Amino acid sequence: MAESKNNVLTHGLSGKVGDLIVFRQRGDKTFVSAKPRERSGEMTDAQKAQQARFQEAAIYGKSALQNEALKKQYQDAAGDGKTPYNVAVADFLKAPNIKEIDLTEYTGKVGDKITVSVTDDFKVTGVTVSIYNADGSVVENGTAELDLLKNKWIFTATAENASLDGDKIVVTASDLPGNVTEKNESL
Repeated sequence: MAESKNNVLTHGLSGKVGDLIVFRQRGDKTFVSAKPRERSGEMTDAQKAQQARFQEAAIYGKSALQNEALKKQYQDAAGDGKTPYNVAVADFLKAPNIKEIDLTEYTGKVGDKITVSVTDDFKVTGVTVSIYNADGSVVENGTAELDLLKNKWIFTATAENASLDGDKIVVTASDLPGNVTEKNESL
């Protein structure tokens, strides 16, 4: 897509010219592109699901901008060529990524730490950790705290865990639009 800056001939133009090109405005810039093609054939189930997801993202983007606090956060993150709406839609479409669960400091004692590395394209809002015995019974679950210096989430054990054999750690991360990602580690 071509971009025109301060061009007196194209400034303010929007819409299509014949069946060839389309002009769009974003801020003080004029964008020129080829006319979109008409869809041919029936959409697949995956395409329909993606289209529905994008519609949900668009609804989220519009409603996020109605909330002044969210709007400010998305405005602050909007960089060159991006709008707060674009940032909000992208945030909705991308769930957090749990990169690593570090269990080296967890031995089953109260006060032991489980460190989790989580990223998101915008903001991770929470991380929870659940510990299960081999038989599926819950040892404990709770919220991890963000260590800003390390940019890691730290869970501190509050319950004694006598046997770690076959235990499972389940980490759940969430972001601002409510996307949730889960990852399991076995001991």
